[in-house]
Amino acid sequence: MKLGTKLVNKVRARQNARKLLIQALYSLEVGGSDAAQIEEDCLAEKNMSKVDEKFFQTALHAIAKDTKAIDTIYSKYLDRENVELDPTSRAILRLTSYEMINHLDIPFKVVINEGVNLAKTYAPTDAFKFINGVLDELAISNRISAVSYTHLTLPTSDLV
Repeated sequence: MKLGTKLVNKVRARQNARKLLIQALYSLEVGGSDAAQIEEDCLAEKNMSKVDEKFFQTALHAIAKDTKAIDTIYSKYLDRENVELDPTSRAILRLTSYEMINHLDIPFKVVINEGVNLAKTYAPTDAFKFINGVLDELAISNRISAVSYTHLTLPTSDLV
């Protein structure tokens, strides 16, 4: 298998894990199950062969354990109360906030893009715009050096 194919497969496995995590986090909030039961159900019912299972398990348990702390991370950028969000948007914000803070190896633009794509697929109409705005603010405040670097422009006179 070529290196490029391995990388593509790894990226897809992580994307599949995120999709499954949104469903799991939704079930965690709405269904009342605990993370261990949801994980067990997913492992039994879903085809996990194309899922980054380690990422799925780690993220699910970390988010379930620290939901209130994670909610605090993104809530300051909301234009409404967190309880007013639909459960799917809240699940997406929890996952992406967790990634933004705990997975510095994942570029913030990837985290934002994945969150927006999840919102386009699973969240209510136009929720992706709202989620994009929240994640942009989160990136600016939590990954300031990376965000600043991507917005850096030099005057042409300095390019001598």
